[in-house]
Amino acid sequence: MARRKFRSNQRHEPATDRSFQEYSYNLPAPQTSRDELLRLVRGGEDTYLELKVKLSNPERIAQALVALANTGGGTIVFGVNDNLRVEGVDDAEEVRDELVRLCREQVYPALVPYIDLISFDSGRRVVAIDVEGRRRPYQTADGRYFIRVGADKREATREELSELMAEVRPLRFENVTIRGASDADIDEGLLWAFVREFEGDAYDANSVTRDYPTGDVLKRELLLAAGNMDEVLPTVAGLLLFGRDERVAELLPQSRVTCVRYAGDAAQSAEVERVELKGNLHTLYESAARFIARYCDLHDSRPRGARHKQQEGAEPKADDAHAAHVVARSNYSRAAVVEALSNALTHRDLALREKAMRVNVFDRSIEIVNPRRTAGFAPPAQRAIRYGIPQRLNPQTHAVFTSPAYGLKLPAGGLPALLRSARHFSGRRSDINIVNDEFRLRLHGV
Repeated sequence: MARRKFRSNQRHEPATDRSFQEYSYNLPAPQTSRDELLRLVRGGEDTYLELKVKLSNPERIAQALVALANTGGGTIVFGVNDNLRVEGVDDAEEVRDELVRLCREQVYPALVPYIDLISFDSGRRVVAIDVEGRRRPYQTADGRYFIRVGADKREATREELSELMAEVRPLRFENVTIRGASDADIDEGLLWAFVREFEGDAYDANSVTRDYPTGDVLKRELLLAAGNMDEVLPTVAGLLLFGRDERVAELLPQSRVTCVRYAGDAAQSAEVERVELKGNLHTLYESAARFIARYCDLHDSRPRGARHKQQEGAEPKADDAHAAHVVARSNYSRAAVVEALSNALTHRDLALREKAMRVNVFDRSIEIVNPRRTAGFAPPAQRAIRYGIPQRLNPQTHAVFTSPAYGLKLPAGGLPALLRSARHFSGRRSDINIVNDEFRLRLHGV
């Protein structure tokens, strides 16, 4: 760590990131001196320094860049052998240009490094590239995540990747590629029904080279997949939105939804029915909506004659004698229920693998419980979301899911409209709580 600190103190970095064009050719960058380079190299490779004789394998160099960026940043020096002797590179400018290309095309999100060309009196020249991990986690073009441990790099485990994302909120787990998935796991009917809605505006049928190029559209036009050449690796968002139901259940088991109808007003009451819903988001939404409709009445406006149910523990009135034994179906605002369900499906924290989304239907209320890390979220954000200040974990997923082209008829307005609609309908404020890595929303019925 001390060497990394020493390296940082030697640089005079600007307050803002510079573009590739700025650092590549036009503007002068802070220069690394020969003395600084020699002092850096003399200690050998460690977590923040890698030495290369030459740039001979672009794929491995891209992996090294990703590993450094994911481990807090560092430096790669080209032109130094294993014995820490400066041999130089044949064409420093060519090495620089190739590094620029790798940072732009083979690392996602693209890196903006500093590249120095250092000359020695002997005529030898070395190239030093300094990277920072301000937008981590980073991945290679084929969807792999690397970290650096000591002087070696290796692919990050699932646990390490989850921890890395937890450190850099707001996380983007939706952009992680799914190992073992391919374009064969995509429901082409659902995908192309969505894409064809944009024909003439975004999608040009005449530009494709073959009929229904699912992989190309998923990767190059919707940004819901990664991979080199003909390889297609769907992301979490791509599989959730357009995956085949059985493959989503297999590859993303944490995407399931548990629906329970309780015979009472608390989770300690007896269960009337419990179902486990699996599949893509389109299937999950429709299945969960049918479950709620089986036990509740949804209305666009409050029905005439509807009144609040008898509060638990209160003495029933004379005309409520029958209701004390048989609770009628509660009425809810359709817009509020639909918005609550769609928000939960698109804003869930899928990095929490042990927690599933739950829909609990009670006699007098509906509770939707969603996995959501509380670290960095509550309490200020808990108040902000009531004003419509977004705290979206999965903006890409949300954008596609709420698009009319996805095929679901969803109301517009977000959480503030949901809360207002529910309060006007029931006369009671909806309850929101964020605790123990769960977001809980309770809608009251009448």
